[in-house]
Amino acid sequence: MIRSFSGAPIDLNLLRGHCELALLAPTAGNSAGVRFTVVSTDKVGDYFNVATDESWRATAARFPGLARAGAVVLVSCRPEDYEARYRETDKAASGLSDRAEWPIPYWHTDAAMATMALLLLIEEAGLGATLWGAFRHVDAVRQWAGLEDELFATVLIGVPDGEDVPSRSLQRPVPSRAERVRVL
Repeated sequence: MIRSFSGAPIDLNLLRGHCELALLAPTAGNSAGVRFTVVSTDKVGDYFNVATDESWRATAARFPGLARAGAVVLVSCRPEDYEARYRETDKAASGLSDRAEWPIPYWHTDAAMATMALLLLIEEAGLGATLWGAFRHVDAVRQWAGLEDELFATVLIGVPDGEDVPSRSLQRPVPSRAERVRVL
């Protein structure tokens, strides 16, 4: 994840194309319940004014670099699309026509897959990105963007400026990748 951008604008046609490609990611029952909303360079400041508060902006060391993102993509999902799909004849026997019946909410799984695809496309294009989870100011962001869907996450996109400071989380010991793979 890149947390310091140059401020260069992002080609919105390129980004829109990447968003469309990322939506080729699988969706449960082909429910197609994931949406991307692209926020252009000229609205990135407005996004941060809604998605953060003055105290955070004044004290967060990474805010200046993040605020120079060239674009933002809001990732949202529509649980009702999954409920409707699983009421259809070929899926009704699953018993998943009510979101309370889903042991794992696949609208989040599908949003995660599409987000990962988008992150990989951004990387392949030579751009940088960071993923922001949707855990603060969610209702304000939804209202600002005119979203009726659930906000899953935000992807900040831009040209890296080389000033990013790696996260201290990278220094903590974790099991190796090999230790996290099990073969039966």
